[in-house]
Amino acid sequence: MKKSVIFLVLLIAVSILAVFQPSVPGTIVTEGIDTGDTAWMLAAAAMVLLMTPGLAYFYGGMIDTKNIISTMLQSFIAMGVISVLWILVGFSLAFGEDINGFIGSPSTFFMFQHVLDGKPWSLAPTIPLVLFAFFQLKFAIITPALVTGTFAERIKFKSYLVFLVLFSLVIYAPLAHWTWHPDGFLFQWGVLDFAGGTVVHMSAGFAALAASIYLRNKGEAKAHVTPANIPFVLLGTGLLWFGWFGFNAGSAVGANALAASAFATTNTASAAAGLAWILFDAVRGKKPSALGFCIGAVVGLVAITPAAGFVTIPSSLFIGTFAAIISNIVVSWKSKTSLEDTLDVFPCHGVGGAVGMVMTALLANTAVNGANTTGNGLFFGETALFIVHMKALVVVVGYTFVGSLALLKITDLIMGLTVSAEDKKVGQDYSQHGENLYPMDFSSLKEKVI
Repeated sequence: MKKSVIFLVLLIAVSILAVFQPSVPGTIVTEGIDTGDTAWMLAAAAMVLLMTPGLAYFYGGMIDTKNIISTMLQSFIAMGVISVLWILVGFSLAFGEDINGFIGSPSTFFMFQHVLDGKPWSLAPTIPLVLFAFFQLKFAIITPALVTGTFAERIKFKSYLVFLVLFSLVIYAPLAHWTWHPDGFLFQWGVLDFAGGTVVHMSAGFAALAASIYLRNKGEAKAHVTPANIPFVLLGTGLLWFGWFGFNAGSAVGANALAASAFATTNTASAAAGLAWILFDAVRGKKPSALGFCIGAVVGLVAITPAAGFVTIPSSLFIGTFAAIISNIVVSWKSKTSLEDTLDVFPCHGVGGAVGMVMTALLANTAVNGANTTGNGLFFGETALFIVHMKALVVVVGYTFVGSLALLKITDLIMGLTVSAEDKKVGQDYSQHGENLYPMDFSSLKEKVI
């Protein structure tokens, strides 16, 4: 109860601060704004937001029945927490005035000052700055939500809220600045990440690996999850696939030929990956499953994300196929270890994102997006981009993994990370939230308060 009071007081304090924000908007910039680009980016931003409810269904369908609501809420609550944090300081840390190529100044857009009336972002000159900021917000929301598939059924809700905030500020914002800010050091190196393979999927995936190891070291038993609702997984996959067109095609920040190209590569990679996953399963003697196709399709979407605006459509077929096979092999390997990654976030997002980053370095072609491509990939005779991506891969993996381990430890020290054995038995839907998917009799149990 006391911790809930603290959370409420913090939210009230932020709300009061908003009333006394440092400045009020001046004249809103309209010069150079293109209505077609603006219309498309409004739609794309909405599509990306829909991916988070899609993720909730995707994860919720894979989990035990008594934990469906809590697992889905972990995605939905990110829409609330990160939206507020983004207004307060998140956007500023990611896209504010550069500090040594590492982070944005927290004062640049603090409480969204100079956003509504600011000049358009330099790399998105035809849409309002506020639209660019809210498009980027949707990426910031889904990234930490992806990690929840690792510690589903085990983490306390209030502890998750703390981790959510810490991850967004300490891991996501710096990575976004390094990669997408013109002064970020990875951007300066020439690293290509069209829509978030590095910033979103590798950060979530290697945070998941850190959480897997941390949970194992805490003595958490390995989960044996029987999916509760495969139709939920199918629905979630459909929403993710649909929303991913906004994720990738929207990252062209305009209604143009590049957006159309990214749209096409996105669909092709996902389709190929879904097929490759179930065919690879069949080769190993398994039945082709709905769950397998869904997981494969998402892996394809993950892998094409960094490359979507830099590779040809035939290349996306190659990327989706081989990313699915590699991730499938890693899932199989992980199942034989003691790693506790309930919904295979690391094999699908961490490995899938890393494969996408490598594939970008192999297959990028300046003929697709010459204005923004820093060089051709290794398969087209140039080595510079490949070398840069291998260096960046080490940096991102190291920072995300070590940083996430530290944040998990800090969260654990502040309020404890995992739920009790009794809570696990009852299920987190009831123990953490007092709700259930189906009516159940808990009259003999003492009600728990968050």
